[in-house]
Amino acid sequence: MTDDLETTPRSLYRNRRQVIQRLVALGLCPFAFPALGEQEAHEQDEADDSITPAASALNYNNYYEFSTNKEAVAVLAQDFTTDSWQVRIDGEVEQPVTLNLPDILALGTVQRTYRLRCVEGWSMVLPWEGVPLQALLAKVRPKATARFVRFTGTLRPEEMVNQRRPVLPWPYIEGLRLDEALHPLTLLATGLYGDPLPKQSGEPLRLLVPWKYAFKSIKAITRIELTRDQPSTSWQQQNPSEYGFYANVNPDVPHPRWSQKREARIGELRKRPTLPFNGYSTEVAHLYAGMDLAKDF
Repeated sequence: MTDDLETTPRSLYRNRRQVIQRLVALGLCPFAFPALGEQEAHEQDEADDSITPAASALNYNNYYEFSTNKEAVAVLAQDFTTDSWQVRIDGEVEQPVTLNLPDILALGTVQRTYRLRCVEGWSMVLPWEGVPLQALLAKVRPKATARFVRFTGTLRPEEMVNQRRPVLPWPYIEGLRLDEALHPLTLLATGLYGDPLPKQSGEPLRLLVPWKYAFKSIKAITRIELTRDQPSTSWQQQNPSEYGFYANVNPDVPHPRWSQKREARIGELRKRPTLPFNGYSTEVAHLYAGMDLAKDF
């Protein structure tokens, strides 16, 4: 069953300046915000969140299982088979299950337009369809001992040709804190631009956490495991000095090799300021109250 169109409501972020002022006045603001003049510029940029044209988005993909060449992925992924797909959900849960895609879709789909910000400095705005992850986790009933969620991608080097090379530790592993996984914005994407999820975009099931850098959005998920301990992710294993577990979009924390203050929106000529938490501060900043967002990157 598909709900009516549900996009990220502009009312949740258009009045962010007033919300921030109230939080600061109450002493509840957990991290440093830009000066108001800079925030006003951010709000103006937010008003220009036009959806990225499909022709651009579907031919510019980071999917290292197939290639490190973004333009090559759409071609190399076409022979990837996703028939009879199953996902195992287990670990620290009361009721482990194995579900196929129709089982997951039966939990109820929503449509969401999200910003996607790559750690490399480019971004898109994309119209997704999917199932809130919290609906799936409710089905398995997490135990009190569950604190994290570990996601495993596909290991199939006969089809995923770049897995024949040690580009990353394979299969691709990602992770979230349980409260992040249960957040209403966290989505298991099953569709894009009104169609089923394309192969180059992670068919049939991709994670979306819109306030984090896009490498957290693991594709072609085969297992979701609830754990007591924080999982070690593929990019952390590959280069822990550059890629942290949280990977929250933060313009004030540069990548060791480049600034994160601005981003190149695909299809635009000029760069725009990057927003804290990718523009979703109002919805998610409370998850990180008391944390050092420069240290816990």
